[in-house]
Amino acid sequence: MPSYMFSFRLPSDFTQSPEGREAWNEFFGGISPHLEELGNPIFSRQSVGETGADTVLGGYSLITAATLDEACVLAAGCPLINNGGGVEVGEITPLAEEVVASRMAGASARA
Repeated sequence: MPSYMFSFRLPSDFTQSPEGREAWNEFFGGISPHLEELGNPIFSRQSVGETGADTVLGGYSLITAATLDEACVLAAGCPLINNGGGVEVGEITPLAEEVVASRMAGASARA
């Protein structure tokens, strides 16, 4: 089954409340059969390029789902959706071992 990354985008003025923490617990409880990696929050951040108006990276999770549409249905339950934020959902596409080796060799040569 494919893996998907949820990139949580917070409103730039986001503050967490006790009710918000409970909503996150309920969200993760609801998607727990699909959780591959709970992920972590992000506290220090900088942006390079266009990353979306009025939001900042707040954290990530990795899940499994049969399709991108199914992953989006799971993301739709995120408490950020109703609080000025959102979730970017992307399918993780593993690179072939040859590509990884080539890129690593190129990076080593430049170092």
